[in-house]
Amino acid sequence: MLKIGDFSNLARVTVKALRYYDELGLLKPVKVDEFTGYRYYSVSQLTQLHRIIALKDMGLSLEEISRLLKDDVSIAHILDLLHNKQVEQKQKLEAETERLRRVEEWLIQVEKEGKMPDHEIVIKKVSPVKVVSVRETLPNYNAVGQLFQKIAPYIYRNRSQIAGPSMTIYHDEGYKEKDVDMEVAFPITRDVPSKGEFKCVELPGYDQMATTIHKGSYESISGAYNTIGKWIETNGYQIIGPPREIYLTEPAKTKPNENVTEIQFPVTKA
Repeated sequence: MLKIGDFSNLARVTVKALRYYDELGLLKPVKVDEFTGYRYYSVSQLTQLHRIIALKDMGLSLEEISRLLKDDVSIAHILDLLHNKQVEQKQKLEAETERLRRVEEWLIQVEKEGKMPDHEIVIKKVSPVKVVSVRETLPNYNAVGQLFQKIAPYIYRNRSQIAGPSMTIYHDEGYKEKDVDMEVAFPITRDVPSKGEFKCVELPGYDQMATTIHKGSYESISGAYNTIGKWIETNGYQIIGPPREIYLTEPAKTKPNENVTEIQFPVTKA
């Protein structure tokens, strides 16, 4: 038999880890001196210890390893746990690969332009939101202001409140010179009646929304759209719904060059 220190040196596992494995019941010493409390191990236990180390290196938790090493565990249970771990590790690998791709994109852009990117793209989850909206076909994009002027008074007349930044939703598939299908929406604290052109609806949420932030006037926002459109195509996503502009500052109270707008495109992997 080997003292715990000698067994630790032989196995290249710390004494602290061996004591913890003992507490968890993963690897019990063959003998514990009743007077000194010293733990003693057998060389034959190296097989069990190496199995623990191997499973731990695969990413299994000590709790999962404990379940796997029980004498009465079925082969079906072992296979199920390992299959689940396989799926989990593949998902982690995909996430890390995605991070690596973003790092490489930044490297290329910074090396090419000699500065940080003007717009960063972030994928995030967006929850459904209850809104009052007005949707019309307008002569051009600049005419959207008339829709904003209608909604707020309607909300207040119906004893509700605005609950967040206003937004524009673009329903055309691409840019148009005229006759643009646009919807303006305001999040609300409580439902109001849908009446005439005013609709009280729930905008859908999306698990993946490609987003970027544009700071500056709306006349210069096309650069942000170009960046996010290129990113979506390059990274293998496809657009699955109408894009949104979220106005994080109030245009009427903000200088044009200080406007902050979030652009959102609902996407999924192609």
